[in-house]
Amino acid sequence: MLKTFQNIHPIVFLIIATVLEVTGDAIIRTCIYNHTGMARIGFGLLGALLLLGYGISLNLAPVEFSQVVGLYIATLFVVWQVINYIFFKTVPTVPILAGGTLIVVGGLIVTFWKH
Repeated sequence: MLKTFQNIHPIVFLIIATVLEVTGDAIIRTCIYNHTGMARIGFGLLGALLLLGYGISLNLAPVEFSQVVGLYIATLFVVWQVINYIFFKTVPTVPILAGGTLIVVGGLIVTFWKH
């Protein structure tokens, strides 16, 4: 079964992992601050499952983690902003966009700059 994953491009795993990680975190944050009782438990478990899926999908990528860490961090920043807007209706500020630009450029340098 693991051979099947060798044919999938690593960026697919990165995108899946970042969406699962950020969505799981957003659900956990929402359940802590906006829910009680069984709803908090249910959303907490859903968030935990998504975070587990993040860890699994990232580690199934057919490449050494050190080779994709820069691209992962860049992808994480972008997905984080999208999910932040979807869940919390928060538009990134100028400092976040400026810092995010540095994160994305740095991630691309780490990933693609050949020694």
